[in-house]
Amino acid sequence: MSNSSTIAVDAMGGDEGLAVMLAGVATARRRFEGMRFLLVGDEAQIAEGLKSHPNLSQASEIVHAEGVVGASDKPSQAIRRAKTTSMGIAIDLVKQGRAGAAVSSGNTGALMAMAKLALRMLPGIDRPALAAPLPTLGDNDVIMLDLGANTEVDARNLVQFAVMGAAYARTILDLESPRVALLNIGSEAQKGTDEIRDAAAILRGAAHLPLRFTGFVEGDKLARGDHDVIVCDGFAGNIALKTAEGTARFVADLLRRAFTSSVRSKIGFLISRPATELLREHLDPNNHNGAVFLGLGGIVVKSHGGAKEHGVATAIGNAAKMVRADLTRRIADDLGNFEKAA
Repeated sequence: MSNSSTIAVDAMGGDEGLAVMLAGVATARRRFEGMRFLLVGDEAQIAEGLKSHPNLSQASEIVHAEGVVGASDKPSQAIRRAKTTSMGIAIDLVKQGRAGAAVSSGNTGALMAMAKLALRMLPGIDRPALAAPLPTLGDNDVIMLDLGANTEVDARNLVQFAVMGAAYARTILDLESPRVALLNIGSEAQKGTDEIRDAAAILRGAAHLPLRFTGFVEGDKLARGDHDVIVCDGFAGNIALKTAEGTARFVADLLRRAFTSSVRSKIGFLISRPATELLREHLDPNNHNGAVFLGLGGIVVKSHGGAKEHGVATAIGNAAKMVRADLTRRIADDLGNFEKAA
């Protein structure tokens, strides 16, 4: 198998189990031509599951793994078992060059720890950042990072996140010069911590980079579609992400209650159903699934633990896009150009 078209999939990770993971891989295979897969996990279980997906069998190879990283496992525990777990072996296949990327729906902390240890950081990058696309009112999603990998950062880290996020947006969103903003408590130049203001000063002078720094953005404007990349520390980013997900569920539940409260409401629902279906489709996290650890010497994608078949396929598709666009090299080149200019 060519590693440029091969994805290693942790088939045992995630809340939904092996059946959903295999169904998602099968969907991805139909969507993206030429893809091949290394399915990592219990050989007997995967072989049995593939009987329901005969077309996938032709494009897959099973790599046996005895163990699975549990949702409650600590990163230190997972690292010690890396050579025997489906998650650890999937990452190692990227390190070996047998796969272009690894995809897992398993424990996020364990995945980051094992990926960082196995693949190392790219030269010049201090810390990895977890980045993911989020829905907006605009034509494209917005890429947000960091979403939880680093709770404390300095200005240098934020600038590196901006460079990596812009490279990611150029790959996933097909943008030539992404608009990059820093998440802050206000849009005025004097607002925010010293680290945020210092990072903004550096980014304002980065005219040589393939990005446009647009200043600060507040939390209530994340989904406006005015920016392509939003940069923050992992503490604020994770809170913002969880708040956005909770708000989306709140709106969906509120609409469901409103439309079932009376006969008149039910009639109104039937009339407005095309609009509500469009809203549901737009907010469905399965359509935006797949966070990536940027800054590593290889591509590792984190699929949401509760992702359904469609969500798993979306995460695999994003991984394939990153491999084919050689995202790791893009990030290294952009950061190298930035360091030279600095």
